[in-house]
Amino acid sequence: MDASYYRAVSEDGDIIDDPSEDALYMLFSDLNDADNTFVVIEPYEDEPRWHASVTVRGEGGYEVVRRDTARREHEVVTEDSIHRIANSLTIWMAGRD
Repeated sequence: MDASYYRAVSEDGDIIDDPSEDALYMLFSDLNDADNTFVVIEPYEDEPRWHASVTVRGEGGYEVVRRDTARREHEVVTEDSIHRIANSLTIWMAGRD
């Protein structure tokens, strides 16, 4: 069995297993509004119970989606700071089962 619990995948094909806060920051800093517009983070499961995504907004900033079906959580927020996004997602993912 793979030792990885989750992975982050960007639109341009970058994949990082069990990304740290710094690795997420680097993925988010590579986002643009042309050909690398989003990053999805989800566990290695056939039917993931949770996922998060970060998408570049056309008006500037980022849309952050957090969804956990087991806990009936679905949150969509906008944010300008990729540092805050990486930090909050790292904390959020640490709380997943």
